[in-house]
Amino acid sequence: MSQRCEGAKPPSLTTPSDPGRIEGMSERIIPLLDQRHQSLAMKIPTTPLPGEGLLRDQLHRPLRDLRISVTDRCNFRCNYCMPKEVFDSQYTYLPHGDLLSFEEITRVARVFVGLGVRKLRLTGGEPLLRKNLEVLIEQLAALRTPDGQPLDLTLTTNGSLLKRKAQDLRRAGLQRVTVSLDGIDDAVFRAMNDVDFPVSDVLEGIAAARDAGLGLDAHGRFSHLKINMVVKRTTNLDQILPMARHFHGSGMTLRFIEYMDVGTTNGWRMDDVLPSAEVIRLLQTEFPLVALEPSAPGETAQRWGYANALGRHDPALGEVGVISSVTQAFCHDCNRARLSTEGKLYLCLFAGQGHDLRDLLRNQATDEQLKAAIGQVWQQRDDRYSELRGRHTPGPAAPRRVEMSYIGG
Repeated sequence: MSQRCEGAKPPSLTTPSDPGRIEGMSERIIPLLDQRHQSLAMKIPTTPLPGEGLLRDQLHRPLRDLRISVTDRCNFRCNYCMPKEVFDSQYTYLPHGDLLSFEEITRVARVFVGLGVRKLRLTGGEPLLRKNLEVLIEQLAALRTPDGQPLDLTLTTNGSLLKRKAQDLRRAGLQRVTVSLDGIDDAVFRAMNDVDFPVSDVLEGIAAARDAGLGLDAHGRFSHLKINMVVKRTTNLDQILPMARHFHGSGMTLRFIEYMDVGTTNGWRMDDVLPSAEVIRLLQTEFPLVALEPSAPGETAQRWGYANALGRHDPALGEVGVISSVTQAFCHDCNRARLSTEGKLYLCLFAGQGHDLRDLLRNQATDEQLKAAIGQVWQQRDDRYSELRGRHTPGPAAPRRVEMSYIGG
């Protein structure tokens, strides 16, 4: 599946002054405050959630996807997420007693399912660092929708511990995984994770996930085993084609993510963003691609399939996707909520404040009261940061945002 190819030189890529550039967003963002300690109090409602049918926010978006951070710790120091100069040996992580227990997470998830959630994604930090995570997965896998259907249960990981844990995760009920991998060249990958972790270990983890049956679709292919690559123009642009060559023919899905201004510690600059349209143009210099329909409402990725000799998508070859939060915002159909490892509810990846759900959990709120409180927060939601990104003040005065390592991607 893997070979290193030297083909034609990539075409010249446009500069950020072309379409896709957002003016005034190239200043370095300076960390000012620990966002974990800011949250909005949630009161126990005195009345049940009004109305019947599908819960919708102010922009008529339903609640379908809950992303659950199970730890704020990670063993990588990727500069776009947990840069070493900020998350150093002196950085203080949350004490264990502040984290939601597995029972609390499962209870919250059950309430969210009652509000319309059909997909649960476990994130971090690095979720596989959470001890006995298989116990939580087993509890979540037992949940059912009101009409008795199982949930879509998945996990995002950096792959460092996947070789060891893949079989146990599958036995516990995990259906699929998404593995973050920002380059296939070992030197580039070691530089990006900034802890000198070898790419071979992640590739072995991906192979173990496949052997365990994680990501197997209804047709016996591994299209639900996804590989995510964050593309930073100044760091790993030259890894796009090698990554595509490596995973072409595997049946897996390789997705390229625009470098985003999540949090306030990664020194984000618009100059570092490579628009997804340019990624597709680069891939098409070597691979024939055909556009595919979204696999689900609210999907973040635009899908492209590798074509066969007849110009049709051959699922056995796999597919690629692009996630364009910066240049082609998809806020209009965002149906995701995020739960931090200490029980704060965030309504946007770029949010500045969360809602303190843990306080309700630990102060005798009933499930119906939790449901009403969450429903009221969602109904008031009007977040659309990516669509409004260009209106925000750059530099030190920029709105403070929660870190991705704290609430997951």
